[in-house]
Amino acid sequence: MSTATTAAAAELAVQARQAASASDGYWKGVLRRVSRDPVTIACTLVLLLMFLAIVFAPLVAPHDPYQGSMIRRLRAIGTPNYPLGTDELGRDILTRLLYGGRLSWFMGIVPVALAFAVGTLLGVTAGFMGGRVNMLIMRVTDVFYAFPSVLLAVAISGALGAGIMNAILALTLVFVPPIIRVAESVTQGVRNLDFVDAARASGASGFTIVRVHVLGNVLGPIFIYATSQVSVCMILASGLSFLGLGTRPPEPEWGLMLNTLRTAIYVQPWVAVLPGVCIFITSICFNLVSDGLRQAMDVKG
Repeated sequence: MSTATTAAAAELAVQARQAASASDGYWKGVLRRVSRDPVTIACTLVLLLMFLAIVFAPLVAPHDPYQGSMIRRLRAIGTPNYPLGTDELGRDILTRLLYGGRLSWFMGIVPVALAFAVGTLLGVTAGFMGGRVNMLIMRVTDVFYAFPSVLLAVAISGALGAGIMNAILALTLVFVPPIIRVAESVTQGVRNLDFVDAARASGASGFTIVRVHVLGNVLGPIFIYATSQVSVCMILASGLSFLGLGTRPPEPEWGLMLNTLRTAIYVQPWVAVLPGVCIFITSICFNLVSDGLRQAMDVKG
């Protein structure tokens, strides 16, 4: 009996080493395919440059983001010392775009990261355990799907009140359900594979199986899906600020800047649309990077 157990353990060890080797080769292949995609590389570089600019905004920005002057309000693009013009209160647009990117990126990434953690936990639990646990989690998830994401975010933010933390909480609640659904779906496809059955036969606990065998195979697809939601979250966060349910004045934030500059659309239209251009470029780059990663992870592609 002990000899058979030892042989089975040795066989499982061999399978584990083979799986680890195959996993290393798979991720090297993903990296190689990404490096051959010029669109993904270009968008990644754009996002990296934007990230560095907003992180080092105090060193790059030419002016104080809060200091204005009514005598230089709504200056045109190309004005000396104000390359992107000034806003309705005479504040430098370039400076406020750099500082505003901090809040816009923060409100676009943090809710998705929190939703990724919570949604992965609940989705993997539902997919692996099945039965009543799956039914309970997925039926509660379906309740949130009864409401459009935009209306749900506005309703939660309106109930909680304006503010950055309330907006982050509202956006997190909006993005948890779709991540739960994706996590549950990919976990359902993994839990009955041969290596999971072998781990069950060896006497491994459910927690060990999920931690060692399941998460490594489901985190990739879930992460790629979550990455694609960053652009959506950033647009929703800007929309909340535009409606007065997110960032409060005088804090610089791209959505709030769109709201305050909309009255100047007929005076300095190019200055007024600059925050919208930043939102568009960031969103489209996040989408294209996510698509590139998804295609690189698709072995058939």
